[in-house]
Amino acid sequence: MEVMCTVLVAIMVMSFQAQAQGGLKTGFYSSSCPKAKAIVRSTVEANFKKDPTLAAGLLRLHFHDCFVQGCDGSILITGASAERNAPPNLGLRGFQVIDDAKTQLEALCPGVVSCADILALAARDAVDLSDGPSWAVPTGRRDGRISSSSQALNLPSPLDSSDVQRKKFAAKGLDDHDLVTLVGAHTIGQTDCLFFRYRLYNFTTTGNADPTINSASLAKLRTLCPKDGDGSKRVELDKDSQLKFDVSFFKNVRDGNAVLESDQRIWSDPATRRVIENYAGNIRGLLGVRFGFEFRKAMIKMSSIEVKTGTQGEIRKVCSRFN
Repeated sequence: MEVMCTVLVAIMVMSFQAQAQGGLKTGFYSSSCPKAKAIVRSTVEANFKKDPTLAAGLLRLHFHDCFVQGCDGSILITGASAERNAPPNLGLRGFQVIDDAKTQLEALCPGVVSCADILALAARDAVDLSDGPSWAVPTGRRDGRISSSSQALNLPSPLDSSDVQRKKFAAKGLDDHDLVTLVGAHTIGQTDCLFFRYRLYNFTTTGNADPTINSASLAKLRTLCPKDGDGSKRVELDKDSQLKFDVSFFKNVRDGNAVLESDQRIWSDPATRRVIENYAGNIRGLLGVRFGFEFRKAMIKMSSIEVKTGTQGEIRKVCSRFN
């Protein structure tokens, strides 16, 4: 029965991927730059072999790009007032991977492949290399001409309640199911002590820890992030399998082992709790397949947010600056 369901899921995925999303389509570069996907893949793979934690960085980079100005590569622009210098983006990683792929593509197909599409392809490859699902990425995005740090201040935050998270995702056309599924990317994620240490020592200025944290996790997190220690020290968001894309993250949330407050809060909300329960209920088997299928759909949906296509925007020659 499980094999049959897996086959049906695969057929549904292929059907879903065949559809154009927001003016995008699979195979967009099949004639204009047929090696585009392979070049991005080889670049991501080479960097992944040196540092597997870059997979989470590339996935987060694409997410942060799409939530500000849409999926248009605006996160890649450098400059004092650019989006990447906004406080929520200061810990982003993986820019060098995108720049490297762009340099190779410009040498082979100048002015053809957008930085926004490289981001989307790199995020997919990062998940695949981490033993997660793969999918056909609809392409055809063009790069935006605006990058402002002030517009990045409303990105989803580790401090957000479930209600605030739901509103921010809904504003981008993503529902509660998409929210939980995309947060599942934290299965390979990391964060700085700075973003959650308050939960360990002075939650809501009480001088105590967040009572929703599992006591064993609290002790471990305090060891990793001393009260007066280095706030930039990075900690894995999935204590069981940091480098493997699986559903153990949801089990951790269910059991009070979430590192970020925002992740733990979606367990306390009935609307999002049901989705977590479905994913966490079975570490192996069909539900793992289900999460992979749902993650593919959610990523294709997210990577279509407010895309620029046709004659909109531009195709940058260098990802870090406008033409």
